[in-house]
Amino acid sequence: MTTLHLLGFPRIGAKRELKTLLENYWKNEIDEAALLGGARELRQRHWLLQKGAGVELSPVGDFSLYDHVLDAQLLVGAIPPRFGFDAAKLSTEQYFQLARGNAGQPALEMTKWFDTNYHYLVPEWHADTAFQAQPERLLAQVREAQALGLRAKPVLLGPLSLLWLGKAKNAGLDKLSLLPALLQAYRDVLAALAAAKVDWVQIDEPILALDLPPEWLAAFEPAYRQLQDSPLRLLLATYFGSVAEHAELLQRLPVAGLHLDLVRAPLQLAAFADGWPQDKVLSAGVIDGRNIWRADLSRVLASLQPLAADLGERLWIAPSCSLLHTPFDLAAETQLDVDVKTWLAFAVQKLNELKVLKRGVEQGREAIANELAGSDYARQQRAASPLIHRPEVQQRLATLPADADRRHNAYPVRAAAQQAWLKLPLLPTTTIGSFPQTASIRGARAAFKRGELPADAYRQAMQQEIELAIRRQEALDIDVLVHGEAERNDMVEYFGEQLSGFVFTAGGWVQSYGSRCVKPPILFGDVARPQPMTVEWAEYAQSLTSRPVKGMLTGPVTILQWSFVRDDLPRGEVCRQIALALNDEVRNLETAGIRVIQIDEPAIREGLPLKRADRAAYLDWAGEAFRLSCHGVADATQIHTHMCYSEFGDILPAIAALDADVITIETSRSDMELLQDFGHFRYPNAIGPGVYDIHSPRVPPEAEIQQLLEKALQVIEPEKLWVNPDCGLKTRGWPEVEAALSSMVKVSKTLRRRLAQEADATV
Repeated sequence: MTTLHLLGFPRIGAKRELKTLLENYWKNEIDEAALLGGARELRQRHWLLQKGAGVELSPVGDFSLYDHVLDAQLLVGAIPPRFGFDAAKLSTEQYFQLARGNAGQPALEMTKWFDTNYHYLVPEWHADTAFQAQPERLLAQVREAQALGLRAKPVLLGPLSLLWLGKAKNAGLDKLSLLPALLQAYRDVLAALAAAKVDWVQIDEPILALDLPPEWLAAFEPAYRQLQDSPLRLLLATYFGSVAEHAELLQRLPVAGLHLDLVRAPLQLAAFADGWPQDKVLSAGVIDGRNIWRADLSRVLASLQPLAADLGERLWIAPSCSLLHTPFDLAAETQLDVDVKTWLAFAVQKLNELKVLKRGVEQGREAIANELAGSDYARQQRAASPLIHRPEVQQRLATLPADADRRHNAYPVRAAAQQAWLKLPLLPTTTIGSFPQTASIRGARAAFKRGELPADAYRQAMQQEIELAIRRQEALDIDVLVHGEAERNDMVEYFGEQLSGFVFTAGGWVQSYGSRCVKPPILFGDVARPQPMTVEWAEYAQSLTSRPVKGMLTGPVTILQWSFVRDDLPRGEVCRQIALALNDEVRNLETAGIRVIQIDEPAIREGLPLKRADRAAYLDWAGEAFRLSCHGVADATQIHTHMCYSEFGDILPAIAALDADVITIETSRSDMELLQDFGHFRYPNAIGPGVYDIHSPRVPPEAEIQQLLEKALQVIEPEKLWVNPDCGLKTRGWPEVEAALSSMVKVSKTLRRRLAQEADATV
């Protein structure tokens, strides 16, 4: 018999129940017991759903109240000492303070989980970091699953991946020096799980898909030999890329099984299939855990049948990775285009695909002939659909001039032309784009979408919100304003709704971090812009003030990365299509008198291939797409971009090649650490390092903002330094936003005066 299992499942629930629980708890509308009880009910509902679909080993520990990497830190007692918390007695409130900060400490740094749009909380490693197993939370979930009659398979983030994903907080600290103590904590966790009558444990080591240094690779075999004395059987899970180059190592490891991502890297199977050890399971990740297209069941079954003949019961089948990255259930989508819907599979549908494949492997193609025919028909219909192909879009791409992605002049010339009309002071202040999405804003937008609010009334409501944002920014004395994005539901969805080639779901939510969920558009066809998308709102905002107002667009790479993207064209080609559609908008904004335009690209680092050999090609087309989006604008039009929660050090030449006049970046959670890379590289254009973390409700004191800006001034010339928050402010409330921005402006003015005095003293 072939075993069907999952690496993980969406946590948020079919109707974002986890989000509701968390936010009600944070607002003190429910107590801790209600939060934990609701989470338990949701978790158990998911397990029973999986059991009904034929899942034989239920993942336990993949459910988290905030983040699975934070949970991994707690499992081994590795709480940052700066919080002063006792890991053994950590309360629910303290757990959330680690994630969201408190009055005394900023939250743990947040960054992207490999090349996904999920954010994890970065561990902090010190030379004296102590580890002590704290398995009770995990054991409680194991007992829950067992009480339901399920065969529990705990899911752990592997020790080497946990170390790698953290940051050394002591200069010169070798993170691998912490491995021996960490392994003892893992051994204690495994012993506790064995005592709980668990037989299989999944240990995720996704860093194996990276280009690891030799010393890290060499650490795997001795590390797992230290874990082998447990009676448990370990399934080592890899995903997001090929691990073929490590085949010999992985065959030697003292684990009972290995999981491979055969969607991202199908060719790697050849390195493992022949001569796979007789005592090991091979888990084939054949259903896409990262996208929403139906599987080609005929092709997948054809790849599984020879494996089944060779491996027999040692073949397991699974999604490529955790289904955390997919929406919950397609059945709830009653308004989707009927044709497009037949091409899709969400998490629940992927469970059914696995169930069908298991039956096909065990009973032959004839047993699933109807399902195979349905899959084949859907693929054929999609390939031939007139919904997908727009010849005029393809022709426009094919006839672009060779220099279409280049500005007229170099940055110094442009900067002078921009300052001639902007007349900005040193350390100009701005924000990243959005302001609080209040209940009145959300209510008006929802009523408009339901047809309950006429278009004129909706436009008036949004104009009132825009005027409120402009007046508050003027009162704060911010230099370059934004309209606040009241009309936007999401920075990608808003644009996708107005571009051809996209469709949208009603409930296709996926978790980004904590309670933050996004509803990615489905990019299924050629992309074009039928009409202006933002010009009306930007023009109105500019009419209210003499200060410059930024036009706000989401960039082509981010729209691509944060959508579920068609898999029938190269991603670079799809991205260029988006860029040309955005260029039409940029040109219209410029014509309308909006001469500061921000094209956000927070996902550009996220899209970087995990293997270095694949990166140059990606950076070439990603950079070209960004430059195409602002092709043809005048030198005096100032182009901004924004990037957040990314490590840029290894791709700074490509970031500089975007040639944005101003780049704003997240730096506050990392204490301006990221800025050192920009300083060493001598980034040529202007930079706005974020001076406070908007993902926490904490209002930073002026002294903290000043300290960060002082660090920035050590590596950035004052003439090129902008002052801004880390990211947009849509998730915050107005009182904290105004308090934080007031401090930011005051500090900027203080430093301006000091810099002017220093300049006068040198004359």
